Amino acid sequence: MNAVSRVSRLSRSLARSFATQAEQLRQTPLHDFHVQNAAKMVPFAGWSMPLSYGDVGQVASHNHTRTAASLFDVSHMLQSHFRGPGATAFLEKLTPSCLSSLKPYTSTLSVLLNEDGGIIDDMIITKHAEDAYYVVTNAGRRDRDMAWFTERLKDEEIAGKVDWEVLDGWGLLALQGPQAASFLQSLTSFDLRQLTFGKTAYIPIEGFNLHVARGGYTGEDGFEISIPHNQTLAFTELVYKNPPVQLCGLGARDSLRIEAGMCLYGHDIDETTSVAEAGLSWVIGKSRKENINCIGAHRILKDIKNGPPRRRVGMIVEGAPAREGAKIFTPESNDQLGVVTSGIPSPTLGKNVAMGYVRNGSHKKGTELEVDIRGKRRKAVVTGMPFVESRYFRG
Repeated sequence: MNAVSRVSRLSRSLARSFATQAEQLRQTPLHDFHVQNAAKMVPFAGWSMPLSYGDVGQVASHNHTRTAASLFDVSHMLQSHFRGPGATAFLEKLTPSCLSSLKPYTSTLSVLLNEDGGIIDDMIITKHAEDAYYVVTNAGRRDRDMAWFTERLKDEEIAGKVDWEVLDGWGLLALQGPQAASFLQSLTSFDLRQLTFGKTAYIPIEGFNLHVARGGYTGEDGFEISIPHNQTLAFTELVYKNPPVQLCGLGARDSLRIEAGMCLYGHDIDETTSVAEAGLSWVIGKSRKENINCIGAHRILKDIKNGPPRRRVGMIVEGAPAREGAKIFTPESNDQLGVVTSGIPSPTLGKNVAMGYVRNGSHKKGTELEVDIRGKRRKAVVTGMPFVESRYFRG
């Protein structure tokens, strides 16, 4: 089986793992657009989403994103506004981030924590103004997140102080790749050099005025663009018809994010995972590390003091790609150290890359491991992530 076939197989497996059979799949505002453009639609996190388009394979789409620009429909993500005099305190209670010191129109990755310090979801929080935030959370965690927000908004110190608006039906597009900025610049008078990685702005684009955040899930320079429902199709048609932009689906999105060393909820992180275990301690605000009072803070403080019992690591695997669930061992022994959570043959590197969790102490770069792949032990070496160097625009 060649590399293209192996990557495609992994993508089909990924889609099946998120399939929702018991209920009707939700559709983004671009569902009919995808079908008209020969998309292969698959169930993903309760939504009908494009895996690929026409006869353009996953590896070709992956490589196009790394060399040019691709357009992804990520409208399945949950977009929300939290406003009001209690908004900062509310979000700082649910996350370990320091939002009070975050500058306006700046974004940060964060995590929504449960009472045991496990990760309910990962999220992007953008501060628009004092006590005004735009938050994007994962589609597959929609029901859990919304229930948690609803419950916590009833807390005595918060009740009546936060207005929560869900942007249901809004579009969200990710324009990613080294040519994304030059293409988008051709559509706007706004100087995109002002918009460095992690910054946002409302930008006029060919008659639209849209919320644009510089960042994304591929490791490339790019933008995530939030669009009102009644403008989503028109804006998408404006963008996708112009070279170098190509439509790109979930298959390539997954291989891109693995090369970028990014977590996929339900695979690389879940409610049993702590922030430190996931390698996400950098989301904890510096001013909060010694006096943190968010939900689940006791586990954060314990991990800071003693170190976490396991750690997420990257690996280069010899011989064959490691699948999710493959066991990780100490070389030439039956001492199981952990398990693989994501793995692919990297289209960019031409090597098999994987990430997973190993016992603390076996996580250092250069550590040799073995991964059981279909009953055969394969050599693996712990390596730093991202596997492919990120190319974010920092000015």
